[in-house]
Amino acid sequence: MKRYLYIVRHAKAEDSSSFFGDFDRELTSSGTIDAARMGKFLADKGLKPDLLVSSSAARAFQTARIMAEQLHYEYEAIKTTRDLYDNGPKAYLAAVNTAPEKCRHLMVFGHNPDITYFAEYLTNYDIGSMSKGSVVTVEFANLDWEEISSRTGKFISYDAPKHLKQ
Repeated sequence: MKRYLYIVRHAKAEDSSSFFGDFDRELTSSGTIDAARMGKFLADKGLKPDLLVSSSAARAFQTARIMAEQLHYEYEAIKTTRDLYDNGPKAYLAAVNTAPEKCRHLMVFGHNPDITYFAEYLTNYDIGSMSKGSVVTVEFANLDWEEISSRTGKFISYDAPKHLKQ
């Protein structure tokens, strides 16, 4: 049985200000548009996610909500965790390793640089730096979520909003 992980970097967010901390930064209008565009792109490819797990930081959760809408996923069902905010790639691995057995298509929303390191850790594929709003798709063959670790995934694709505009 194959499982698929969609690793999503949050879309473009407002710059830090003295009024809001980094955790509370929200998406810009172009970030909102890019998140919707990426969600529609994935929906058009036939993605029907079983579970969405997001950093609870505003920009990541907003990206997850917008993409969930495009994917016809109930945004109230998005699982949020602060652990995916600035806790390193191990936090992403923990989120994946604890996904329910019945889940076949898992989306995880987070932040750079950790999310890029995580994608490269799983696939041993040199991604560089995931751009804002981008999605890396990873396939796992004959593994339960709890068995996933370094180099167990097969890199399938890297899609970014800037690729869709062309």
